Amino acid sequence: MADVIKCATRDAYGKALKELGKRDDILVLDADLAKATKTIVFKKEFPEKFIDAGIAEGNMMGVAAGLSTVGYTVFASSFAMFSAGRAFEQVRNSIAYPKLNVKIGATHAGISVGEDGASHQCCEDIALMRSIPNMVIINPADDVEAFQAVLAAADFEGPVYMRFGRLAVPRVNSEDYKFELGKGVTLKDGKDVTIVATGLMVNEALLAAEELKADGIDARVINIHTIKPIDREILVKAAKETGAIVTAEEHSIIGGLGSAVTEVLCEEYPVPVLRLGVEDTFGKSGPAVELLRIFGLDAKHIAEKAKKAVTLK
Repeated sequence: MADVIKCATRDAYGKALKELGKRDDILVLDADLAKATKTIVFKKEFPEKFIDAGIAEGNMMGVAAGLSTVGYTVFASSFAMFSAGRAFEQVRNSIAYPKLNVKIGATHAGISVGEDGASHQCCEDIALMRSIPNMVIINPADDVEAFQAVLAAADFEGPVYMRFGRLAVPRVNSEDYKFELGKGVTLKDGKDVTIVATGLMVNEALLAAEELKADGIDARVINIHTIKPIDREILVKAAKETGAIVTAEEHSIIGGLGSAVTEVLCEEYPVPVLRLGVEDTFGKSGPAVELLRIFGLDAKHIAEKAKKAVTLK
């Protein structure tokens, strides 16, 4: 069997920015974290189009907003905790309210930040960004999807929040994959239960589906890479055809993918929905892979949720 290709989505972000740098309208800003966010790849190639705003994320968002008003497509980058948390007011009032063409590249999201600990492990950013009108939210599953998502964000007119990880994760998409903003992707069909996943949990969902085969459970797996606007049609179809849903995300179960899915299905086609994610708690320091296991963000726990969901039908 061929070796599994692993790559961090933040690496794909850097490569995509380098590709976009050929365009005259592209500018990239960073808050003194270029090596970590991978915007350094763009900086090396296009230094005249790169601005280091220093450790001042709120000010960086304001600068990005201003530059966008004179025709630039601006990418503003920092860790998710600082992009969504520290700079929330500027993102809301200066970027989303006037619906400006600023793309926020938020890296180091979720528990898999690892040893940096709870202060840097942002599991609330999707909830924060979902609450802001006009904001599009993308959380890619692998490097292939991340690269294409950045290009799509650049072509989209308006604010976009892109969520990238530090941990190298398995590639789940083939090279001929085509990213479509706002469209969920069915990676595996099934009739008994649907696992709706986002980000690095997509690979775990596929592994969980394999585990469930041993118990005679045929699981459908859906990748929701665009959390806002979410693909309502694919969710309702899955609810009607499988009768039970499990959501899986490397984010708090409050306000993230699980909340978005239940909001849709409560309104359109209520079925049992079980959410898997970070419970109402902070993270802690430790090796990324071990933390994912400790917090139950793995295939084993997804499979357990799926088995329970089937019994609730």
